[in-house]
Amino acid sequence: MHQIAAHRVWRSVAAGLCGNAAHSSVMFLKRWMGWLPTFHPYRDLQHGLSDLLGGGAVHPTVPWAMSFVNGTFVLGILFRSTYHLLPGRNAIVKGLVFGIAGWIAMGLLYFPILGRGPFASNLQLGMLPAAFSLAMVLAYSLFMGIAFSVLHSEPGHLWSTSS
Repeated sequence: MHQIAAHRVWRSVAAGLCGNAAHSSVMFLKRWMGWLPTFHPYRDLQHGLSDLLGGGAVHPTVPWAMSFVNGTFVLGILFRSTYHLLPGRNAIVKGLVFGIAGWIAMGLLYFPILGRGPFASNLQLGMLPAAFSLAMVLAYSLFMGIAFSVLHSEPGHLWSTSS
């Protein structure tokens, strides 16, 4: 029984890792295409951490590592733990619902804590940061949902999971 629970946790972590790959791809595309050049969520987090630590230097990899751990482990396991509570008939729909909830939390908590206002509205870029962050979070949650479905499905029932 203990091995089964551990196996389910690792499958959930793997699904979170797939979501992280999608998220990282969207962030790479943002930078490569030059989209929203004044919107830097990771740099804002780096500065926020520096302020929290009394102005000490925070290496640029720290926010990325925090995002990686959060997206892979914390959110992957949280998705598995709340799966039965989320509306929808399959892991993909449940993943999208999970993503929308995460986007709302990010817009109302994360950006204001960093001094960017609700949904980064203080950046004077209109709805673009909110729309981009929604696309970024939905890419994460869609791919996490697909991976979760594949990793947790019964043979012959790929898009529907009972776990």
